[in-house]
Amino acid sequence: MEARPIHVFSQIYIHLNWHCKDSLPMIHKELEPRLYAFIQEYCAEDDGIHFLQVGGTETHVHLLIRIEPHAHLAEWVGKVKGASAYTMNKQFGPKSIQWQRGYGALSFAKSDSDALVRYVRSQKEIHKSRKLNVLLEKFDG
Repeated sequence: MEARPIHVFSQIYIHLNWHCKDSLPMIHKELEPRLYAFIQEYCAEDDGIHFLQVGGTETHVHLLIRIEPHAHLAEWVGKVKGASAYTMNKQFGPKSIQWQRGYGALSFAKSDSDALVRYVRSQKEIHKSRKLNVLLEKFDG
């Protein structure tokens, strides 16, 4: 007897953020576009993770994803952090980027997607103006 696929409806949206080691400004102009492209491609390679937006500042990354119920968030975040650091350090030299332990993860409603995409895209301006959403900036480092 052939196993039947399980069909599940879900709308699980997650806002993630994580910091560079000691919150140092390691994400410089040359590294940033490659890092963000790598993270977007990494999401595309996993059938349980759907990329929405990536952004941040010199000290940290924000990532919006939709996650399937079968995906393991903590495991995936560890892998994307490790793979991105490995790849960036290979391209830019040892210790070009190091991630601090931990991360922040908050769920959000699909109806909030547009506002959160704008928030993530505008990170540099938001941090300059200090009009931060404190909850979205929290992480466990």
